[in-house]
Amino acid sequence: MPHREDLSFRSDYFGDSAAWRALAGLLEDVFDVDVTVMDRLGGPDPTSIPFAWFDGEGRCIANISAFSLPLVVNGTFVRAAGLQSGAVRPEYRGKGLYRDVMEAALRHCDAEGFEAVVLLTDTPDLYRRHGFRALAQHRFEGPAPTGGRAGPLRRLDIGSEADVTLLGRLLEGRRPVSDHFAPLRQKEMFLFNAALMPDLRLDLMEETNTAIAWQMSEDGGVDLLDVVGARIPSLADILASLHTAPARVTVHFAPDHLGWAGAGLPDENDMVLMLRGSDGLSPEQPFALPPMAEF
Repeated sequence: MPHREDLSFRSDYFGDSAAWRALAGLLEDVFDVDVTVMDRLGGPDPTSIPFAWFDGEGRCIANISAFSLPLVVNGTFVRAAGLQSGAVRPEYRGKGLYRDVMEAALRHCDAEGFEAVVLLTDTPDLYRRHGFRALAQHRFEGPAPTGGRAGPLRRLDIGSEADVTLLGRLLEGRRPVSDHFAPLRQKEMFLFNAALMPDLRLDLMEETNTAIAWQMSEDGGVDLLDVVGARIPSLADILASLHTAPARVTVHFAPDHLGWAGAGLPDENDMVLMLRGSDGLSPEQPFALPPMAEF
């Protein structure tokens, strides 16, 4: 790592509470997101390794973090890493600090033998120079299926310690929500995203022990964001159990396990999913990273 006068480079510092709070301060100042919410949800991902520059006052001024993100792509397990929490304080931009931490994170991923590295960004050109390419995501829309079997349902509360524990257990033992493209594990980001989404509905289908993450759209439709369990019920059974009969459904991941096929439409999200890895690791069919797994 090059020498930077009056700055110090640090990695793997999450065990230092002051440094963790300094990173939280950087992310809140740059993105207006309070990552300390994770403290009551079990803490940050234990596989996460941050790479950062700190100033003499202990402020985190540039950071990116790498974490293990095993994936299923085209039905095959891929040992992948994700990059998140990438930020630089405005007054320090243009000095190469972000390039420093990015290169350090990628060296770490290469040394650990990850087959692929993925990230989400609204500035994709910044990452193409590092070997990343954009992947086109889709949402899936169509008429709601009928004739499903309704089972008992319980609303989950992300503010409840017991429900967070239950969700964590389901997330650890989940089946990937799609064989086209899906994380094998993303417990910490699911819980964090749930805490940040006031309109999110989390319901437990008690017979199958499956958590459903969903929202009602403004036009009365249903947006299905994720399904978490050892097995995935059909979309017809999900809707019947939710006691909702919308005219249309939008599924925000490939619905190959739902017994339903919607039309794949290009995603209109400003955030671009990017991948660094061999061309053979790109999904062969329309897909989307579930919103609950976004990082």
